[in-house]
Amino acid sequence: MSAATSIPDAVKQAREQMHKAVENTKREFSGLRGNKATTSLLDTVRVDAYGSHVPLNQVGLVSAPEPRLFTIQPFDKGLIQAIEKAIRESDLGLNPSTQGNLIRIPLPPLSEERRKDLVKIVHKLAEEGRVGIRHARTDAMQKVKKVEHVSDDEKTRAEKEIQKAHDEHIKQVDALIHSKEAEIMEV
Repeated sequence: MSAATSIPDAVKQAREQMHKAVENTKREFSGLRGNKATTSLLDTVRVDAYGSHVPLNQVGLVSAPEPRLFTIQPFDKGLIQAIEKAIRESDLGLNPSTQGNLIRIPLPPLSEERRKDLVKIVHKLAEEGRVGIRHARTDAMQKVKKVEHVSDDEKTRAEKEIQKAHDEHIKQVDALIHSKEAEIMEV
């Protein structure tokens, strides 16, 4: 711990780490399937093209024109079969079909059991986000306690500010849980 760390620096760093934890939780949630087609669901699909595995969105235009349908318009018509194969082999359980230059991927409805499993995954990912937020709080509190030549009142004020930031970020994660749960459980 260097003596150069000040209370405002510790508080700012804690807020940044907490914000990153919330953003990471959002990113994790975007990869989980709900009942509506979102293009981020296909972000994990890698296509064997040009001698390497490339993300799907680099070989075609991915869109979700309807709530239960994806379409992919390949940039190179020669990759249509490679794209279909990559989607079929992904663990998403999707079955693409080609119509001319357009690949259509209907999104089957989720079973009740699968929706419950996804909700459990949401809670697990959210808990990881909360742990990140708590870790940032603990780290900042320790830094504040080690700061020298500062009154106890200033340290107490900083600790309250860190706790307030912690509570705000935990609420953000809770809001993300509720919206993702509602999206998954919607029939």
